Amino acid sequence: MATRWPFTGAGPPEAPWSAPRVPGPQGLPINHRSDRQPIRMTLPIVERLREAATTLQEERVSMRDIAQAHGPEAHGTLLLLLAMPCLLPVPGVGTLLGLGMVALAVAMWRGQGTPYLPHRVANLELSRHWAQRVLQGLASAYALAGRHAKARWSHLTGPTWHSVIALVVALMAVIVVMPIPFGNVLPSLALTFIGLGLVFKDGIAVLLGLMGAGLAVSATGGLVLAVWLWGSAWLLA
Repeated sequence: MATRWPFTGAGPPEAPWSAPRVPGPQGLPINHRSDRQPIRMTLPIVERLREAATTLQEERVSMRDIAQAHGPEAHGTLLLLLAMPCLLPVPGVGTLLGLGMVALAVAMWRGQGTPYLPHRVANLELSRHWAQRVLQGLASAYALAGRHAKARWSHLTGPTWHSVIALVVALMAVIVVMPIPFGNVLPSLALTFIGLGLVFKDGIAVLLGLMGAGLAVSATGGLVLAVWLWGSAWLLA
């Protein structure tokens, strides 16, 4: 059974970086920038996430609650939400969040427009401390992207590349699930870049994420090989 994440607030859902478009000089919105960097457009979600972090009252907070504070459901935003707890890292959540990443990868592979999570992943609970850290981490990620991200190389964020990205997400999920100390950090960082790239239509961010994924695979493969060689030598000694 899958649980879809609702949008917060009243009215139709909007992209998390959207902002009111006030007419400005020469017919351009006042928040328009010639380099298309969405600095002001990220302010609503950054402020919402930081406010949610400071006003949490419950001792245990579910991923569903964090998703409601995060806002609209989409491939990029959902990927960020799944990667952030592993990037911090929050202890004991890698397996369930890895399953959520696999579910998202399958949705991307099939071209499903609305992502969803397995019921158990949506009900995963974090302590208030870690929930606040996740919300603050998401706010920081959006704030940083708001200063540097812009629509470029957008073909890397389009449907043509979704199958490639889905495979990378699934591969990073496998590494996240593996019981390797601090093994979640590199794949989660790679997924964070990919998620921001999808949200802001920034192909450079996606490319950085793909490169980070390659580094994560190399590091994990090297570690597994080293352990296997050490184990073989120990057994044969």
